[in-house]
Amino acid sequence: MAAIRKIVGRNRNLTSFNSNSNSNCSLIPPTLFISCRGIASKLFVGGLSFYTSNKGLSDAFSQYGQVVEANIVVDRVSDKSKGFGFVTFASHDEAEKALSEMNGKTLDGRVIIVDYAKPKTSFRSGMPIARGPPESIADRVKVNFFDEEPKTQKS
Repeated sequence: MAAIRKIVGRNRNLTSFNSNSNSNCSLIPPTLFISCRGIASKLFVGGLSFYTSNKGLSDAFSQYGQVVEANIVVDRVSDKSKGFGFVTFASHDEAEKALSEMNGKTLDGRVIIVDYAKPKTSFRSGMPIARGPPESIADRVKVNFFDEEPKTQKS
C-alpha cells in the first residue's frame, strides 16, 4: 500500500479511495487499489450491440454485484464499438454469478457471450519485421559469373 502511495502520491487530482477519511495521505483510485490487490474479477462480454454504451453495460451487470469498471472496446480511427467489452467486479463471487446469469442473455437486442477475461498477450514477440537498414551486399555470398567454370574434383 505504501508503494502505491509513493507511485500515485504526486497526482492530487485522483479520486479518494476512502471518502470518509480526513487523512492527508495521497489519494488512490479504487480501480488501481483493487487491481493491485488482485481481488477484482474481470469478465469478457462479446456479441454486444454497436449501440451499447459503457453505462448501459454497467447497468446491465450491476444487478449481480458491485461493478468497478465497465468499458466497451472501440476502434481508434472510427471511434465505433468493436462489439465486445469488459466488466470488472469487486469480488470473484459476484463475477461468477454474473457469468452464469448473463451468458446467452440478450442485451440491446443481441445475444451476448460472457466469459472470464484472459490476460493480455504480447503480439510483438521475437524479431521485428522490416526494421533497420537492409543487409549490405558485402555480407551476402558473392557469385562471380565471369570466372572460369568450377573445377570438379577427380577421383
